[in-house]
Amino acid sequence: MYLTSEKKAEIFGKYGKSNTDTGSCESQIALFSYRIAHMTEHMQANHKDHTTQRSLKILVGKRRRLLDYLKDNDIERYRNIVKELNLRK
Repeated sequence: MYLTSEKKAEIFGKYGKSNTDTGSCESQIALFSYRIAHMTEHMQANHKDHTTQRSLKILVGKRRRLLDYLKDNDIERYRNIVKELNLRK
């Protein structure tokens, strides 16, 4: 499996307040970004997998909504997470 509990704890520890901080926007965005990267690699090898394509679009939408929420409420946190994850140019 590509996403183990140790990897999740590592992502939450790096981008959240602690290893168990699963609710903050930054940790959720980081987790979604990791999953999106994995699914994108899968889609490049399996371009006819429509179920994964749909799931990928849903994940991108969830991440977009979280980023929009963060941008509206705390622009500095938004800028930091975008910079750390290299989500823009």
